[in-house]
Amino acid sequence: MRTSPIVVTGLGLVTPAGIGTKATWERVCSAVPAAAVDPELHGLPVDFSCRVPGYESRRYLRVAGARRLGRFTQFALTAAYEAVEDAALQPGRWAGERVAVVVGNGAGDMATIEAQQLHLAHNGADLVSPLTLPVYLPNMVAGQLAIALHARGPSLQVSTACASGATAIGLAAQLLHSHSCDIAIAGGTEAVVTRLCASAFANMGVLSRRRDDPAAAGRPFDVDRDGFVLGEGAGILVLERAEDARTRGVRGHATLVGYGTATDAHHPVAPDPAATAFTQAIRQALGQAQAAPRDVDHVNAHGTGTPLNDQAEARALTALLGPRASVTSTKGVTGHLLGAAGAVEAALTVLTVAHRTAPPTANLHHPDPGIDVDFVTGRPRRQPIELALSTSMGFGGHNAVLAFRPAPSTGAPA
Repeated sequence: MRTSPIVVTGLGLVTPAGIGTKATWERVCSAVPAAAVDPELHGLPVDFSCRVPGYESRRYLRVAGARRLGRFTQFALTAAYEAVEDAALQPGRWAGERVAVVVGNGAGDMATIEAQQLHLAHNGADLVSPLTLPVYLPNMVAGQLAIALHARGPSLQVSTACASGATAIGLAAQLLHSHSCDIAIAGGTEAVVTRLCASAFANMGVLSRRRDDPAAAGRPFDVDRDGFVLGEGAGILVLERAEDARTRGVRGHATLVGYGTATDAHHPVAPDPAATAFTQAIRQALGQAQAAPRDVDHVNAHGTGTPLNDQAEARALTALLGPRASVTSTKGVTGHLLGAAGAVEAALTVLTVAHRTAPPTANLHHPDPGIDVDFVTGRPRRQPIELALSTSMGFGGHNAVLAFRPAPSTGAPA
C-alpha cells in the first residue's frame, strides 16, 4: 500500500447501536449497551441479544422486491446506500465495470434456512420456497449489491468467520492497488440472531449468561466477562485510490495504509494463547504502513468478552504495543456482529481517526490483572491519532488487521 494510498470516502452503518453512521457513532461514544431481552429467543438458555432497532426494509431500501431479500442482504444494501451517498458518488453515472463489490459474511441468511426446514418437516417438499437458496446463499449479498449499484467489476464474497468484514476491506484495497477497479464497495454483514444459532453458540459456551442484566452482559477485557452478546448488522466502506478521490475533490474520512492477515493453525474455535499469528498480522499491517509498534496511537480491539479471546489478544497487545496506545472494544455496546464485526469496527476506527476521539469500552470496570494496556473507559477520550489499528479474529484461526491514518489534504500530494 506504499505506492498508492487508499482513501475511505464513504461510510455506512446498520448496527444495534443505531441505523446510520451518526446514530451508531453517538451511541458507541455514549457507551450505552444495546443488549436487551429478545422475545424471539424466549425459553432458550440465552434469551437476550443485540438486534438492529426498528429496522423495516420498505423504509430504508429503494429496490424492487426488497422484502424478498435476506435480512443480511437488506442490512448490507442499507449500509451501502449510505456509504455511496456519503462518498458523493452516483451509481447511475459511474463506470460500473470499474466498480468492485467485496462483502464479508459468515453464515448467509440462517433465518430462511431454519424457516424452510420447518416447512419441509411439517408441510412437505412442495411447500419449500424456490427462493430459499437465492435468499440464503452467502454470496448473494455481493451479487445483490452489484445489481442495485450497477457495479460490474469484481464481485466477491469473503468468509473468514468473525474476521470476514476486515478481510473483505483488505482484499478490496488489493483490488484497487492492482487497478482491477477504481472504486470498491467493501464491508461485512450478518443476521444470525435466530433460535438455532443462539442455541448453538450458547452450547459452545461463548455467550454471556447474564440473563438478569443483559445490558451489563458484554464486558470486553473485564475480569468478570463470561462471553459475548449475539448481534447483527452491517458496515460498508467506499474505498478509492487517493489520487482519484483528489481528482473528484473528495478528501475522505481516513486513509487505509495497511492490511495484515495470518492464521493460527491451532484449533477450530479457540485462539492460540500465544497469539503468534495475530501478532504477525499486526506486524504486516504496520509494515505496509511503514510504521513501528511505537507509532500506534489507538487500537479498536476485537475484544469479544470471551475469557480466552480477550486474554490472548490483550497479552499480544501488551507485548507488542505496551501502554502507549489507547485500546477500546466497541462490542460492549453493539454485541458481536460476527461476519460484520470487522467492517463495523473498521468504520468506527475511521471515525475515531477523523474525530480524534476514542470511544470508551462499555462495562469495563475491572481489567484483567497483568494486562498493561491503556483501556479507554467511562467516556470518550480526545487524543491525537496519527495511526490506528482495527483488529479482528475469527473461528478457524483467522486474523485480520487494518491500519488507518488521517485522510490526506485535497490540496497536497497523497
